[in-house]
Amino acid sequence: MPSDLQMDKSVILNKMNTVMDNIRRFETINDYNIFNNNKTLHPLVSVVDLSKAAPRQGSRMYFGFYTIFLKDVKCGDIHYGRHTYDYQEGTLVFLAPGQVAGMNNNGETYQPKGYALVFHPDLIHGTSLGRHINDYSFFEYQSNEALHLSDRERKIILDCLSKIEYELQQTIDKHSKKLIVANIELFLDYCIRFYDRQFITRDKAHHGILEKFETFLNNYYQSEKPQTIGLPSVTICASELNLSASYFGDLIKKETGRTAQEYIQMKVIDVAKEKIFDQSKSVSQIAYELGFKYPQHFTRLFKQRVGISPNEFRNLN
Repeated sequence: MPSDLQMDKSVILNKMNTVMDNIRRFETINDYNIFNNNKTLHPLVSVVDLSKAAPRQGSRMYFGFYTIFLKDVKCGDIHYGRHTYDYQEGTLVFLAPGQVAGMNNNGETYQPKGYALVFHPDLIHGTSLGRHINDYSFFEYQSNEALHLSDRERKIILDCLSKIEYELQQTIDKHSKKLIVANIELFLDYCIRFYDRQFITRDKAHHGILEKFETFLNNYYQSEKPQTIGLPSVTICASELNLSASYFGDLIKKETGRTAQEYIQMKVIDVAKEKIFDQSKSVSQIAYELGFKYPQHFTRLFKQRVGISPNEFRNLN
């Protein structure tokens, strides 16, 4: 199985340099091609055939470019921490520049398999893809939030890789960059479609997330956390559910039609409406109890969501 895809992703922090001795660094596309015995046909993009790489032992790797791994099909389950994920249908794992992937060295030698699409940010500067690359939120997903492909979807992905590879094998001309970037964008757009399908079909994996989210918010506002921590953030909620903020946000949007932030704000307003009935508390006190640092921020949000100010709502009742 392609152990390169046993991802333990984390964003690189500035202090990363203190542990660099344990991590292989790939700053350029050529660096990674050399490591995998692939030719560099373009300095900023490559479709890497991992089966060409020499057998090696596990290691953690830093990537200075966008990296997408396609795991070969029917290679068994992959384990992340205490969890096992059914990757039998093939998977895609996405890394943004500055992330780490790989596995710790357990002394065993393995033969890498599968493919990797790698492209440097410089390739997409000034292009439509460059302007919208942040819309592809799955680059910030955790490894256990990988995209599980059906056989048909995998064929489409391989076809996209084949088109990119075809362009790379041609003599570079004035059309090369446009066609390569367009095919990468098509590849990523298909991934959005497939993730939308996955949010719907993987009910067992996602079952209860919305309920757990609601329970967490209820418990949060029955505690002292709003006064000590502040308003519940998307990051805090996602962490409680063991999801990345990006994956959690996308999942909630698919489930409810609202962003996770909008859902949180809706909950805050519901709690606020109950508190406003207590005439002994001022609006400022209520704002503080809800976790707002400044009462005017609470008043502004309440008016945006309800259409009237907290005091006006109180007078209606």
